[in-house]
Amino acid sequence: MTIILFDDHLRSQFLPLTFTKPISELRLGILTLKEKWERISKATVSHKTQEYLAKKYPEQLAENNLYVNARYLASTKLLEAIKNLNDDEVLKHDEIILAYRLKKNEGLDLSKLKEVQADIELEFVESATDLFSKNYKAIKDDFTLLTEGRTSQPIPETVICFNANQIFIEEGARLYNGTLNATDGPIYIGKDAEVMENSAIRGPFALCEHSTVKMGAKIYTGTTIGPHSKVGGEVSNSMILGYSNKGHDGFLGNSVIGEWCNLGADTNTSNLKNNYANVKLWDYDSARFKDTGLQFCGLIMGDHSKCSINMMFNTGTVVGVSANIFGSGFPRNFVPSFSWGGSQGVMTYKLNKVFEVAELVMKRRGLTLTADDKAILENVFEMTSSYRRD
Repeated sequence: MTIILFDDHLRSQFLPLTFTKPISELRLGILTLKEKWERISKATVSHKTQEYLAKKYPEQLAENNLYVNARYLASTKLLEAIKNLNDDEVLKHDEIILAYRLKKNEGLDLSKLKEVQADIELEFVESATDLFSKNYKAIKDDFTLLTEGRTSQPIPETVICFNANQIFIEEGARLYNGTLNATDGPIYIGKDAEVMENSAIRGPFALCEHSTVKMGAKIYTGTTIGPHSKVGGEVSNSMILGYSNKGHDGFLGNSVIGEWCNLGADTNTSNLKNNYANVKLWDYDSARFKDTGLQFCGLIMGDHSKCSINMMFNTGTVVGVSANIFGSGFPRNFVPSFSWGGSQGVMTYKLNKVFEVAELVMKRRGLTLTADDKAILENVFEMTSSYRRD
């Protein structure tokens, strides 16, 4: 059995994060959506996504394939419902296609299949803001999935713990002193991760493998630090997908930061409007700002974007892919992809410079910017050209 996770019509609601990856590569809780399916199903899992992403994220076909909507979180009940599908059936959640079967090299007209409604509890994501607003529960669920039947590494005696049975430390992780408070939810410290001295952490919290919490950091509930990342200062209910740094003081709240991003020292995000009104975010479909229905919402930042020291982001700011933001004052609430500048104005960040910086940044982590990576960025550059002025 193979599972192929497909992007549906709501892919655009996860932009700018899904400019550079399928929905299934987004992280929620401790694991990516794809990793959850791999854990639950024990099957080969791949992607059906946009053509320009397909070379890096290929569809791996077998004789019999189960296609599953990437926005729906893996569960044993959902997997069972999908496996029970007949060849002439399509599983739906109201009008949304959840899953269907397809044999290799076989065409399929979904409109002719018999509709079966999913009669089970479903969890799913609908927009980028769900990656922080639903992260609290997702960390708890992934903690159970990853740690059930396993024994944590010992918690150092120098660390002050509350509800220690909800703290799990993987092999190679290093902790010195500080506070781990798992009263409200579990704390997961990944393989070879490091929590430096005098940090204060409240669960639910996940620190993924090879990541670091810097000295004196204050981390609040519902926060995930993806793999190979560094975080300092104050962080609350935020998702860092991976390979990104917020290494210094400053506040990050109710935010999602993509991969290969860097927030300069003393960068601060506002996550609550002065009038306590709902936050509006840039919507790529309508090309205007759209009410999120959320009172707390900070920064959504696409892959490879950076900002300088002392940056200030207004409530509900969206920064695209490969933007370089600097200068005094607040940048606009929507910063297009490949922008170079800040509140005083922006110009286009040229592709050759984008590649040059990305190669240097990735080399520091022992990785290379591949031809596929470059092709994706080139496509995004063209796709987002209408948002830039020059």
